[in-house]
Amino acid sequence: MTKHRLRGRLAGLLTALTAVTVVLAGCGTDAGSGSSASSSPIEIWEGFTGTEATTFAHLVSEYQTEHPGVKVSSLYVNNDDTLQKVLTAVRGGSTPDIAYLYGSWAPNVAQIPQVVNLTQVVKRPGVNWDDFFTGERDVATVNGKVIGIPALVDNLAVVYNKKLFAKAGLPVPGPNWTWAQFEADAKKLTVASSKQFGTAFVTPGTEDTVWHWEALLWEAGGGLLTADNKKAAFDSAAGLKSLETLRTMSVTDKSMYLDPTDSAYANLFNSGKIGMLVTGPWDLSGFPNVDYGVQVMPSYPGTDGGHQTISGPDNWVVFNNGSARVSAAEQFLLWLTAPAQVKYFSLKTGDLPTRSSVADQASVIKAMNTVLPGDAAFVQNLAEVKQARPQITQYPKISTILGTMIVSVLLGQSQPQAALASAAAQVNAALAG
Repeated sequence: MTKHRLRGRLAGLLTALTAVTVVLAGCGTDAGSGSSASSSPIEIWEGFTGTEATTFAHLVSEYQTEHPGVKVSSLYVNNDDTLQKVLTAVRGGSTPDIAYLYGSWAPNVAQIPQVVNLTQVVKRPGVNWDDFFTGERDVATVNGKVIGIPALVDNLAVVYNKKLFAKAGLPVPGPNWTWAQFEADAKKLTVASSKQFGTAFVTPGTEDTVWHWEALLWEAGGGLLTADNKKAAFDSAAGLKSLETLRTMSVTDKSMYLDPTDSAYANLFNSGKIGMLVTGPWDLSGFPNVDYGVQVMPSYPGTDGGHQTISGPDNWVVFNNGSARVSAAEQFLLWLTAPAQVKYFSLKTGDLPTRSSVADQASVIKAMNTVLPGDAAFVQNLAEVKQARPQITQYPKISTILGTMIVSVLLGQSQPQAALASAAAQVNAALAG
């Protein structure tokens, strides 16, 4: 799992709506067209590199051995570019059979006529759809239609520097800690004279800024939109509480390093200049100089939000190139995402298991933690993924509005209540439009 992939997923979210709209304006709607030649290789577009690429190639080879006569052709496509390449292929009538696509694109991908509806496929005996985590299933489902099978999952937790906690005379965070404790610890970990901060927050105003805040909103018992996705719901007591938490650290206590580059924080943490980070497993390998620990997100006592985290799952999407090709693609994907293959891929790559039955295995957790210390905590943290971002095509616009709101509060340019009201009005206008 790489920070590059995460960044691409978040950046790509903002261009997906326009790209899909342009293609749909110029393509037909006959999803049943295309070749039905079963003798052709199953063509897959994926963006794996390094160990992930080696591991995926091994699984492809194993599948072909187990299924004589079946060929699988895997083509590397940079994940950031896959949607655009797929849309170009749609126009030219040359889509792959399977493509790895960011989950943030799902509402827009669902509009492509050639995308295969997998709703009945995931109900087949032995698939055990409920074995995939809630956040994964939510991201793969648009308006009740399953348009993908989970390919990758991650989440946010708190990574902390044990040495800095000890130096400040603080006990390390426990599993029942609160945001009040997080604030207090961040303040004590801050040493202005040596430019040491208690924590950090990414402030480019992109979706990376937004999804870090969304976790706090959910923990405070709030939501982004109403249940019907027609109105903003974040201008609430929960929204206010979550923004005030961030403002206290950034403006009042000055214990929060604000990182508009979305990258400097990692080097600062690795050099002992930041005490705690809310981040994901993709960053762990970049902290060789830190004796760190990983703990679940803090909570807000008195709410039902608990220690929720947020996940950014990605999907394997099937395209209609005729019934025989679709059937072959579905069969391969169901094999690839079965527990045995999920376990193999996670143990070899360090990527989090996409199935709870694999994540719950003590041997898997132990092995992953040996390869990448702290990874096990993120595996177990998948149980704290309770919901997903709204699966609607307007979300890119909403994300831009929210990113601006959050940054304005963190920089002290806006008061939380006024910022929430202004952003809610803009979101309502975007939803109405």
